[in-house]
Amino acid sequence: MRLTLLGTGTSMGVPQIGCDCTTCRSEDPRDRRTRTAALIEHDGIRLLVDTPPELRLQLLAAHIGRVDAVLYTHLHADHVHGIDDLRSFSLTRDDPLPLYGPAETIRHLHERFAYIFDAGVVPISGTSKPQLVTEVLTPGVPRQIAGLEVLPLAFEHGHATVFGYRVGSVAYLTDVKAVPPPARELLQGVEVLVLNALWWRSHPTHLSIDEAVETARAIGARRTFLTHLTHETAHRDLLARLPAGVEPGYDGLTIEIQEGS
Repeated sequence: MRLTLLGTGTSMGVPQIGCDCTTCRSEDPRDRRTRTAALIEHDGIRLLVDTPPELRLQLLAAHIGRVDAVLYTHLHADHVHGIDDLRSFSLTRDDPLPLYGPAETIRHLHERFAYIFDAGVVPISGTSKPQLVTEVLTPGVPRQIAGLEVLPLAFEHGHATVFGYRVGSVAYLTDVKAVPPPARELLQGVEVLVLNALWWRSHPTHLSIDEAVETARAIGARRTFLTHLTHETAHRDLLARLPAGVEPGYDGLTIEIQEGS
């Protein structure tokens, strides 16, 4: 199994518009963070997690020309507003691309992007729109998606519900404030864990870095990668301060996981 972190930045990305801080001026490519997304691959199956505004650039950088399904974590703009970039996949598929996620997220997609899902909106001859179909997932209930078993888990994120996903030995959790004990139990045995870690200080809807480290220890994954990072933490500095087994992710990072190891 392979996990690629396509984007690892917070909602404003890094560099942040109008900012002249050290991280935003950094020449380290690991400090250039587009909005958060990931790709999970196994046995030729590709599951895309979220469609941020930079999705086209992320897919081009990772040389990804095909995905089999999309898993949405939640409805916030930095996780869904690249949905039109899925149009490219419509040109190479015989059937609509399936999208999965929480009920409120799927409802939001149909409302916010009605031109995609309204069958009455027919593209003018010579033009196109994304051909997509949506399905609601039930938290805690495993689902076969494109041939892979996916376990969706629900977490609080302010006024929204955010889904994390476990696929085999990989767990991907972003935009969560806490991982309660019942969810930790369901995540036991993962080899690779991805967790959001906004910054060092507390935040009302996101894990801080310290909270993410504590959560990683409680879950016990062999390797944990932090995502949804801001310009307050440069990659090199953050790496030096994290304990063994926990490291900052960066755009384009690919992790190979041996299933059953």
